[in-house]
Amino acid sequence: MKTLTCMRMRAVALACLPFAGAVLSTNALAQSSVTLYGVVDNAFSYVSNQRGHSNFYMSQGNLQASKFGLLGAEELGGGTKAIFRLESGFNSLTGAQSSAGNIFNRQAYVGLSNDRYGTVTLGRQYTPYFNMVGALGPTGVLTGATGAHPGDLDALDTTLRFNNSITYASPTIAGFSFGAQYGLGGVPGSVTNGSNFSAALRYDYQSFSVAAGYVKLKDITTSQSLGSFAINSPVNNGYASASSTQMVAAAARYNFNDLMVGVNYSNVQYAPGSHSLFASEAVFNTYGAIATYRFTPSVIAGIGYSYTRASKANGIDDPAQYHQISLEQTYSLSKRTTFYALEAYQLARGRSLIASGSGTRIADAVAVVGDSQNTTPSSGPSQFVGMVGIRHAF
Repeated sequence: MKTLTCMRMRAVALACLPFAGAVLSTNALAQSSVTLYGVVDNAFSYVSNQRGHSNFYMSQGNLQASKFGLLGAEELGGGTKAIFRLESGFNSLTGAQSSAGNIFNRQAYVGLSNDRYGTVTLGRQYTPYFNMVGALGPTGVLTGATGAHPGDLDALDTTLRFNNSITYASPTIAGFSFGAQYGLGGVPGSVTNGSNFSAALRYDYQSFSVAAGYVKLKDITTSQSLGSFAINSPVNNGYASASSTQMVAAAARYNFNDLMVGVNYSNVQYAPGSHSLFASEAVFNTYGAIATYRFTPSVIAGIGYSYTRASKANGIDDPAQYHQISLEQTYSLSKRTTFYALEAYQLARGRSLIASGSGTRIADAVAVVGDSQNTTPSSGPSQFVGMVGIRHAF
């Protein structure tokens, strides 16, 4: 990231400030800063099976999502700051917005931060569940494109955001930190309809870190506070009409000098309602392990394995199971520029409920590596993905 202080580069700051909806005085400029940051990430990719055919193509946002953003802070005194963030994702191969109609589709919030009491923010935000547990899980080590659990059904990648939300993040006290978030449904006459909630707790001690988190989504097809949610893969699209979704996850990591090892677990439950296209609860459990090794300051390799099983699947006999192994190698040319290679293989077994036209049907489970293939799954039980690319951050 490159920090642009408003006093030194007033022209840039004045261009940035209208997005935040504020005009700062000359005295305020001396105590304020705006950080412009971003990532451009493109790669050559190969997939063994996309709906029945192999494919060699260009892809983007693999190691990190292509994006740009503005992060601002103004010192108010007494250890308190006014803060804001505006972040937009885009397709770095075409220049298109990653979410049509939402210029700041990733994050858009404003709030107050205090060194002693913590941070409160309002707007479109990631959940404490993702910020704390996801940071220690597979996507915090192996990119979500190929390292996320199948279809990112447990939202440990960047696919879950809350609109109209208020978030509290505590300071770190004796190694502990926690966060809570509530997304207002905005339904007249009701406080709870369409609302969403997330909370998480993390503990860090020397080389050890552990976190656990919770998410509850209500009225997921109509909620105004649910900004985005990955329910578009054959792993879970049969349950897109769920009345509510609950996710619980935990992850832990330990560093042995250049070696890092970690484990993670998630439980996802889809509950039907009166208008759902399925009749009984569905439950998915995922168990994972990750490791990385730093060969040199510039060369790092990582590996991850996950096993996902539907313990309940709307009464389906032989419910779906997914085995996935993911590899990642990175070579940093500088602090900002990285060459990378990604490889992943997934094997699916059993049967699942999938979306079919305006309804659902039971079919053999098909492979869908990470969350890079959600809309282009395999036509069969296996899928291999390989990518070679370059990422530049600024």
